[in-house]
Amino acid sequence: MSDHTAVAPVQSAKSGPPRALLIVLGLAATVVAVAGMKAVSDIIAPTFFALTLVITTHPLQRWLVRKRVPKVLAAGICLIILYVVVLGLMAALTLSIAQLAISMPRYQDKFISLFTDLLSWATSLGVDQAQIDQVASKFDVTSLFSAARSFADSLLGATSAMVFLITVMFFLVADAMDIPRRLDLTSKFQPQFAAALDAFADGVRRYWLVSAVFGLIVAIFDVVALYIIGVPLALLWGLVSFITNFIPNIGFVLGLVPPALLALLEGGVGKMVAVIVVYCVLNVTIQVIIQPKFTGDAVGVTTAISFLSLAFWAFVLGPLGALLALPMTLLVKTMLVDGDPRAQWVNAFISSNPEGPKAKSAGSKGSKGADSLEPEPKGPAPQES
Repeated sequence: MSDHTAVAPVQSAKSGPPRALLIVLGLAATVVAVAGMKAVSDIIAPTFFALTLVITTHPLQRWLVRKRVPKVLAAGICLIILYVVVLGLMAALTLSIAQLAISMPRYQDKFISLFTDLLSWATSLGVDQAQIDQVASKFDVTSLFSAARSFADSLLGATSAMVFLITVMFFLVADAMDIPRRLDLTSKFQPQFAAALDAFADGVRRYWLVSAVFGLIVAIFDVVALYIIGVPLALLWGLVSFITNFIPNIGFVLGLVPPALLALLEGGVGKMVAVIVVYCVLNVTIQVIIQPKFTGDAVGVTTAISFLSLAFWAFVLGPLGALLALPMTLLVKTMLVDGDPRAQWVNAFISSNPEGPKAKSAGSKGSKGADSLEPEPKGPAPQES
């Protein structure tokens, strides 16, 4: 009897597949999934972008319905708002970059002069003349300006992607009218998963709205500062600053480089330093100190995960993936971690606040949390005794 009791635990321990095999299979499946997403990134990126925008405007649609506006009319109002915002930003950015490409050739002589001064300065520091000659032989300023023109042409010609985005947005807004009922049904069978979807919708809305408000504030201050300093195309750089505010971690740097370079070409080192100082003061104060207090745990991942998600989604989905990095990470976290009780331990490593309200209430929130999962009142109200 003692022999049988000693062998039984060993057999039960070996009944499941080895953990190493599960890890290898999981990594292989991840590689296949990433390769598939990269292959169809032209479909995934605009579709998810449209989905997040529809989620952001969905509370407005529900509010209009509660005010007895017909559902079709409420959906049409939200769709018009989305079209105006997306097409307006795209048109402004495209025309501004086209204007930049047209005006760049007049800085060609100044750019060559600065490059020559840079080579002379390198020579004074003792850099080998052969290396300087090699760098100078590969330098072609006309290629820089032609690249700017080709980038503007690519934006002007990106009509197919924009048509696809607009079309997807139309169908998503139409389907959004029936989303509360469907999510209410989901919460009856999978309450934790429904609560995770609820938290995802709330986080996406808070992320886009807060980022847009603070991006607009930063853009206004940047435009005013650039006008005072005397940097050309200040409105363009303000628009770029607004858009790059949605890119985590490195968005500030991406928005700083073009106006700083143009300030160098227009007024020398002093004007470039002034632009850098103003951008650092404004952007660090607003984006690093003030904005996080309003966003809270909208996405809820650590700084390292935020940066890695930027690199990963930019690689998988292209330039649009940089804008969608945090919402995409939030979606993956919702589907694989927050919606699965067995995976809650992962939050201890990736969540910015693993003891926060989301981690605590994911299993108990059910369908009562946010606007998207509010069930319609049913049955008569309880009578007083």
